[in-house]
Amino acid sequence: MYRKIAIILLFLPLLLCQKSLAQINKEYFFMKGTSELIDHKYTSAIESFNVLIKADTGMHNAYFRRAIAKYNLDDYIGALNDFNKAIQLNPVFTYAYYYRAITHNNLGNHAEALRDLEEANSLRPELPGVYYSRALSYFFLQQFDKAISDFDSFLRYEPRASEGYVNRGTCKLFLKDTVSALNDYNRAIAMNRYDANGYSRRGRVYAMQDKNDLAMQDFNEAIRLDTTSAINYYFRAITRYNSKDISGALSDFDKVLALDPYNALTLYNRALMLSQTGDYDRAIESYTQAADINPGNVLIYYNRAAVYLEKQMPRQAIEDYTMAIEIYPDFANAYLNRSYAKRMRGDMRGAKQDYDVAMKKIAEHQSKLSTDDSSIAAYADTSQKFNQLVAFDADFGNKNFTGDNLQYRRVDITLLPLFRLAVDAAVADDSRQRYSAYFNHDFENFRQLAQALRVGVVNGKPVRDSRQYRQLVQQCDRLIDSLSSSSLGYFAKASLLEEQNQYTTALTYYRQALSIDKSNAFYYFNRSVAQSEMVDFISSIDNSTQTIVLESDNSTSMKRRGGQSETRAYSYTEAIDDLRQAIALQPDFAYAYYNLGNLQCSSNQMPEAIGSYTSAIALHPGMGEAYYNRGLVQIYLRDTEKGCLDVSKSGELGVKEAYNVIKRFCTKK
Repeated sequence: MYRKIAIILLFLPLLLCQKSLAQINKEYFFMKGTSELIDHKYTSAIESFNVLIKADTGMHNAYFRRAIAKYNLDDYIGALNDFNKAIQLNPVFTYAYYYRAITHNNLGNHAEALRDLEEANSLRPELPGVYYSRALSYFFLQQFDKAISDFDSFLRYEPRASEGYVNRGTCKLFLKDTVSALNDYNRAIAMNRYDANGYSRRGRVYAMQDKNDLAMQDFNEAIRLDTTSAINYYFRAITRYNSKDISGALSDFDKVLALDPYNALTLYNRALMLSQTGDYDRAIESYTQAADINPGNVLIYYNRAAVYLEKQMPRQAIEDYTMAIEIYPDFANAYLNRSYAKRMRGDMRGAKQDYDVAMKKIAEHQSKLSTDDSSIAAYADTSQKFNQLVAFDADFGNKNFTGDNLQYRRVDITLLPLFRLAVDAAVADDSRQRYSAYFNHDFENFRQLAQALRVGVVNGKPVRDSRQYRQLVQQCDRLIDSLSSSSLGYFAKASLLEEQNQYTTALTYYRQALSIDKSNAFYYFNRSVAQSEMVDFISSIDNSTQTIVLESDNSTSMKRRGGQSETRAYSYTEAIDDLRQAIALQPDFAYAYYNLGNLQCSSNQMPEAIGSYTSAIALHPGMGEAYYNRGLVQIYLRDTEKGCLDVSKSGELGVKEAYNVIKRFCTKK
């Protein structure tokens, strides 16, 4: 129900001190960040407000605007922290309370949202948006009468706001007042004929009333107005199915999945429909995709088992009925059907055992109910309950459509890559900007010593054209020929060879460099990268690169990219040993701890990896990559709250990959 926060900046005065701190033109960065907000350049806005906040930690408006940028990137946790800071600095900042309430609602903290809205209302009772947001809070708390009252107040201020009528109508629908709900949807459409939401909501009411023709008209119009809304295709598919238009319904389900590939509800319903049309292979494929997303859903296994029985595949059916029973141990019909599947395989003893268990469970259930209770029949024949399309009473946005609070079954965690020392002027220039917030005296001395090679810290492999690469290799060869006793030439050439995946030769040059300068921590650091990448390269030859995978049972495992489990982990021992040697020689070199964390992840040593990332952050608080990777590991270990805080911080520090992770793991639908 919440859209992106509108940038209501005209109402917010520009309060800046006359004197600049640290020679920063605060007014310039304030206006720059505000302009970027208005232009929806949210990551750039965050960077601008970071500069302001670093210069003046007491500027509440900078925190406020940075919070808005984070909110619009779906980083609600990061936004909440910044709204908190803005309010701490300015306790009468009405809009900060108002927007913090909206953020609380998106995080599911509806009671906290109500408290903030009460405060905002006491400060500015004439603001219509406060009534609207408070109405939504009451709606989420299922206090529909209070929600309607606040929507009434909102509409008195904004009588042409179609969203007010739509949401008030939805509240009335929950109170079973269908006539009034339809009246509100009609008024919403009259106020704004170009808003798809009014047509969509009214279409759902018509569909529930079995007025399929009227529902189709509304869904068609909603889709015409907004072709990117998956939910309208979904409801039109259900309506088409109810009108016996199976091919049209399947086409709409395909459109939903093109827009939202991980929508388990659509995959499940499509599988049911395909099985009813006899397309069993595609039905099994859809059930399997739904199970990958929502492995704790009993419906999926139960109905996929039925398809296996239709295909005369009793072994697979038994496996699925067994899974359904594990999830729902009192599922009598699953025992009955597994009994039938066992008879198909000639397992008469097992079939008899399952049949007896089913009868016992039905009898136990019946004994707890009156004999005229219609739910007995439903319990005895649970297939009627479990093989129908989940339709208009379903929560479309909830991937776990039976209410199970589960993450995706399998998600590859892609850590940001290792840091390395690289040569070449362009790379060095870029790395100096990254490196400016972190100082290590010995590394600065090393950079000065290698000034001709322009050494810098980079994350991942530099991208070079072949001409540039040849020139750099020639430069290293000349350095080796002229100063054979110098280790720098060997080190530089090793780093270049490593970039071209020539790991064996690169390691030879690293050994030569270390034979000359055995106490150089930065040589060990870079050799560790080469050794690690050689392991990954070898494992990728058969397309089986090792990845970290989430499992439904919260277990941790290393898998090949092709999906097959590995009984052994690839060994990063030599690479880790080199990093530990680098740390022993340079205990304040933050990047070594970061790389150690990555290798510990690859070795399935997750708690140790968290410790290493923490050490990197302690030495270099501006290393967004360390926050990002630590956050991913914490999410992997199901410590989602801490993980999302870290990923949010990484986004604030400029890691753009953070916002995809936040949207997937840290946003409540």
